[in-house]
Amino acid sequence: MSITAEEVKKLRDMTGAGMMDAKQALKESNSDLEEAVKYLREKGLADSKKRSSKDANEGTIGDYIHFQQGRAVAGVLVELACETDFVAKSEEFKSAAKQIAMHIAAMKPSYMNIDDIPESKIEEEKEIIVKQTKNDNKPKEVIEKIVEGKIKSFYSDIVLSEQIFCNPELYEGSVGNMIDEMSGKLGEKIYIKQFSHIEIGS
Repeated sequence: MSITAEEVKKLRDMTGAGMMDAKQALKESNSDLEEAVKYLREKGLADSKKRSSKDANEGTIGDYIHFQQGRAVAGVLVELACETDFVAKSEEFKSAAKQIAMHIAAMKPSYMNIDDIPESKIEEEKEIIVKQTKNDNKPKEVIEKIVEGKIKSFYSDIVLSEQIFCNPELYEGSVGNMIDEMSGKLGEKIYIKQFSHIEIGS
């Protein structure tokens, strides 16, 4: 069963759960929202719900400049938001912002979250995949599975929260999951508020 970005967003809005938790809940409940909410509460994610209603007006700016042959050729600024000044000033938090900036420089995401991708772009990508797959004369059910898999790969290529963190020695998993785990560990609402990536010649 395919889980849409709209379903994930709606469940996150309802519960304040992290993206990966929301996806798992929808998968376990066959996309039944009420059951998904129940699943999240049973898993002890009530704190996430409380955190979601709080303002994250503190944070820090992570930065990274890439040099090549003695000159700066690319730069990234990323705002990592949190709730308190105490967390914002912690070395763990500041280091995470720096590491995320380095990840953005290396992986060049186009969007923050899946919800930020225009629906027309997603549909265009699906059409391309379907046309490519039809050339192989595969059955409709197989084509649907292939489209689902390739769209997930498409998201992980261009969406920051879906990308696998570039340094597996520090974290193995997606950037979105890393942020969710940090939020749970530090007990605050934490998220990437915005980022900017500039590169010579782009």
